[in-house]
Amino acid sequence: MPDATTPQHLVLIDGSGYIFRAYHGLPPLTRKSDGLPVGAVAGFCNMLYKLIKEHRGDDAPSHLAVIFDAGAKTFRNEIYDQYKAHRPPAPEDLIPQFPLIREATRAFGLPAIELQGFEADDLICTYTKMAVEAGMAVTIVSSDKDLMQLVDDARHVRLMDPVKSTPVHAAQVVEKFGVPPELVVDAQALIGDSSDNVPGAPGIGVKTAAQLLTDFGDLDGVLSRASEIRQEKRRQTLIDFREQILMSRELVRLRCDVEPPAPIDDFVLKDADGEVLTAFLTTMEFASLARRVGGTLSAMQSSTAIDKVPTAPILRPLYGVKPASPAEAATVPFNLDAYACVQTLDDLNAWIAEAYAAQVIAIDTETDDLSASHAKLCGVSLATGANRAGYIPLGHAASDGLDFGDGAGLTQIPLDQALHALKPLLEDPNILKVGQNIKYDLSVLHRYGVDVAPFDDTMLISYVLEGGLHGHGMDELSQLHLGHTPIPFKEVCGSGKSLKSFKHVELAPATRYAAEDADVTLRLWQVLKPRLAREGLVTVYETLERGMPGVLSEMELAGIRIDPQVLQALSHDFGVRMSEIEAEAHALVGRPFNLNSPQQLGQIFFDEMALPGGKRTASGQWATDVKVLEDLAEKGQPLAKLLLDYRQMAKLKGTYTDNLTGHADPNTQRIHTSFHLAATPTGRLSSNEPNLQNIPIRTAEGRKIRRAFIAKPGHRLISADYSQIELRLLAHIGDIPQLKDAFARGDDIHAMTASEMFEVPMDQMTSEIRRRAKAINFGIIYGISAFGLSNQLGIERGEAGRYIETYFERFPGIKAYMDATKAFVAANGYVTTLMGRKIHIPEINGKGAQKAFAERAAINAPIQGTAADIIRRAMMRMPGALRDAGYTTTMLLQVHDELIFEAPEAEVEAVMPLIREVMSNAALPAYQISVPLVVEAHAADNWDEAH
Repeated sequence: MPDATTPQHLVLIDGSGYIFRAYHGLPPLTRKSDGLPVGAVAGFCNMLYKLIKEHRGDDAPSHLAVIFDAGAKTFRNEIYDQYKAHRPPAPEDLIPQFPLIREATRAFGLPAIELQGFEADDLICTYTKMAVEAGMAVTIVSSDKDLMQLVDDARHVRLMDPVKSTPVHAAQVVEKFGVPPELVVDAQALIGDSSDNVPGAPGIGVKTAAQLLTDFGDLDGVLSRASEIRQEKRRQTLIDFREQILMSRELVRLRCDVEPPAPIDDFVLKDADGEVLTAFLTTMEFASLARRVGGTLSAMQSSTAIDKVPTAPILRPLYGVKPASPAEAATVPFNLDAYACVQTLDDLNAWIAEAYAAQVIAIDTETDDLSASHAKLCGVSLATGANRAGYIPLGHAASDGLDFGDGAGLTQIPLDQALHALKPLLEDPNILKVGQNIKYDLSVLHRYGVDVAPFDDTMLISYVLEGGLHGHGMDELSQLHLGHTPIPFKEVCGSGKSLKSFKHVELAPATRYAAEDADVTLRLWQVLKPRLAREGLVTVYETLERGMPGVLSEMELAGIRIDPQVLQALSHDFGVRMSEIEAEAHALVGRPFNLNSPQQLGQIFFDEMALPGGKRTASGQWATDVKVLEDLAEKGQPLAKLLLDYRQMAKLKGTYTDNLTGHADPNTQRIHTSFHLAATPTGRLSSNEPNLQNIPIRTAEGRKIRRAFIAKPGHRLISADYSQIELRLLAHIGDIPQLKDAFARGDDIHAMTASEMFEVPMDQMTSEIRRRAKAINFGIIYGISAFGLSNQLGIERGEAGRYIETYFERFPGIKAYMDATKAFVAANGYVTTLMGRKIHIPEINGKGAQKAFAERAAINAPIQGTAADIIRRAMMRMPGALRDAGYTTTMLLQVHDELIFEAPEAEVEAVMPLIREVMSNAALPAYQISVPLVVEAHAADNWDEAH
């Protein structure tokens, strides 16, 4: 317990909420000796045990109590006899467990507080007020939205949502209700509450209530000035239902003046009586928990003798993560022989019960294919602790005479039975599921009717913590943080000609491989998750990463339709053009040669033509890469220009027009690309199988490929694209007045820049002058050099250098931003986006060209990274916004600053403004962008025409 100098901290647990979480979180359980239902008691005890066991440090409570509802009827039923009238009675097997749960609370050394005539929320309100008046901090552990009215950041009163395991402060209340905590009661009075049968004002929802309260100050202001409201229906509702609204306010307002059943001093944390607790758990026949509690008490009592730390008072950290325990994560040796192969329904149910008790589990799927949209499930693995992992085989089969005589046999639980048992666990909002690149598992399981939630992703946690420093695959993270090298895939499935599907792997090696993945993932979570809070990156993870796997899973499964005939025609056209280029090249040289042979090209350019500037590769051949060809083309060599065109045409043909059809589902002609969340330092997404991020859009040929992406019948594609978002962010981040003013006015930014730089009036602007300013505008974002600009514009390097100098003279804020960024990255090794994402740039410690490259990357990273953050926010908010508005429009693709949707023809015109609104307002409220984010949206039958 904190000493006398530590600020006192009262934790109030909503016990009634815990009861129902415990009851619905575990399958029915009875005491073997007499058949007494004890499932809710078991769940409650496990939750209390974890709560008590896991919290230490500065945030540890000095006082703690569990608050319960005393009965169904309260003073609110006297105000309104229909209050909570729609609630069904408690389940019959739960009723006898209520007193046992109170007894369990006291056995853990905690006070169980309740009062007839009042709800637990009223007692929590009363004790919160008493604690605040005594100068104590208060944490309320509950997911009840009614308690949000008590949140008070200034007085250190916060709510901890035990489902999401995150603290709720005033900002989260505003996100929920659109108003601060002090107006929550007024908002609820207008909105009503269907779960409690609070009527409210008919037809008024959260947004309308928030707007009314913002406009008129509070509920009294709204009702007294209702006649001023312009909307006739809304005005009449407030007038007609005035008394009902006022009654609703009395129903939702918590009582903070209840006569307390016990003083707060009774809540001082005391050591649990080990004998009493063990006796209770033994009587309940909770043998496993009794053993764990016994070990914990012994260890804590030994600790108490040394450092006076009391035994019981430890609460789950407010960020809801089990502290990384060296004993459970990084230092316990892996024992692959301890993993279980789960082959019967009874064993599976035992694992599910253990998972409910653990509350945090790791999951992983094994399949027969890398494509989540088509893969068949081979099995599921679960982990509840170090070396406590099991594999549930579901789709293994012998083939080619393969003998499964490995002791495990081929006994498997029928797929439908296993999924029926797993589904409640994997969908339970109170059990956190941890995965490594969990997007894949979400997609696979969704196709089998299981929607996993809530979840954490160790890959994304690592990405937030150390993006740019290393890869974030499981094997690399395991070696880095756990000192353990997992079993390689090829060890169980072979490679090359001997490669076999995972479904044909014998169950013993399959169990070791699959269960190890879950074990590693859980340990990584234990090590990495607490660092988010310690390093101030919780908001980055929660707002920019955690929701993305679910969004991308939906997009990948939806896919986008292609027209094979368009692609076939383009392949033919590209092939013809390549033959024409080949003939032209042969004519230029005067003889046939292989346009794909670097050796022959080097001989032609640097031996036969004796062109200057040739460089040899490590093998001694002349270099003829794209950079060499571009340099030669810039110097006017027609053969180099032909070769560049040939290579571009060959790339488009080989990568896209020849191959896209092969990626499409033969039944739907839809392509299901795979998006990657942790592949780039700045937060930009990438994709493969196929890569749809790199289809050229600045060439006619690239745009032709986009014509092959089409809407399904009765629908249209919508392309919504941020306009010049990186330049707009440069104006904001660099605080460039001229650029900010130009964007605010809606000016042509390149023409404005040209006018500033070259002192040319806007009405006399030529396309060539504008083109040069555009090249500088975009080049500056990437730290372009005089050499690079001279190549782009085809001018002398000295002239390009003068352009850059003039640019910095006209826009000194940009130079200041660049200098400040280079100094920051040199001192810290990373830069940050506006929303707090860290982008590590270790190359800054290099020399010469490597350091110069790192400086250019550092200049660009906050801009490109912020743009990536904004579109991620838009993507995470978009599905909910579409559903809430009643639209069936589906988000299909993200390509850099562009989102692609498929909309029914009847929705197109109505949904485009909503899409633009969500994207334009996607920045976090705390990071208001000082220039407008403009989104252009167009609809057409194919992607090219929609862009």
